[in-house]
Formats: sequence, structure tokens, C-alpha cells
Amino acid sequence: MRDFADFSPLFRASIGFDRLFDALQSAMDAPPAESWPSYDILKTGEDTYSIRIALPGFTQDDLEITHAGNRLTVTGRKAGGPEGEYLYRGLPVQSFTRRFELADYVKVTAAELVDGMLTIRLVRDLPEAMKPRRLQIQTGSSAGVSRISNQKQAA
Repeated sequence: MRDFADFSPLFRASIGFDRLFDALQSAMDAPPAESWPSYDILKTGEDTYSIRIALPGFTQDDLEITHAGNRLTVTGRKAGGPEGEYLYRGLPVQSFTRRFELADYVKVTAAELVDGMLTIRLVRDLPEAMKPRRLQIQTGSSAGVSRISNQKQAA
């Protein structure tokens, strides 16, 4: 198993993907992710997503959600101590921080906690200039007209 990846061959045929390669490299360098709390990432529509995190025993006051740049961070801090003496503790109610890297133009639209399940709703909102558009194909003598008319006339 290799500990690193060499992305230099990809630089020859790509422009503007530096951030993607940096994200891939940092993901490979990151320590193994903790398995708690469990979560799901769902694609709920063409440009809509949801993150569901199972948080038994947490209340709204125990949680903090921040969205800065392209990073979404969910932090949980359980306040207070146990109500009694545990004979067996099977529920992992402990402090945590879970981070998610979001793509450009992905925004958090809502967050709700219902029955121990935190649901964070996201939407990818591309600017109009970034959306795909259909170009009209010109034919014959009209194909170069607009290009020629923008050039300066010789005096």
C-alpha cells in the first residue's frame, strides 16, 4: 500500500483543479476517521442533499453547527453528568466534532433535530453564469460576421 499519491501527471492535462488535488492529498494525509457519530449523506434531488447524523441523548443546546468557507462542522458537547450510577454504558454519549468538506456553491439551508436524528439540508446553487447553456450554431457566411465586425478597420 502506498502512503502517497503523485498527481503531477494530471497537472499536464488540467487547468484550475489545484484545489481538488490539494483536497485529495489532505484526505490521504488525514488520520483515520472516527466511527462515531454515525451519519448518512443522501442526494435528495438534482441539486439537493441531506446529511443525517444519529445523536441519541443530545439536545439542541448540546449541538453547534458552523459553515465557514467550504467546511461544515458539527460539534456536540454533552452538558451535565449522569443521572445515576451506570451498571453498563452502551450509548456513546461523548463530545465530538464531525467535519464535512462542501463543494463550491453548496449552501446549508436548514438543520433540525428530531428524535435523536440531526438532519442538515444542503443545496448546490450555481450562479447563472456557471450553469450549462446551449450555444446556437452559425452556418455559412454568417459564421464569422460578429468576429469581423469587432475588429478595427484599416485607415
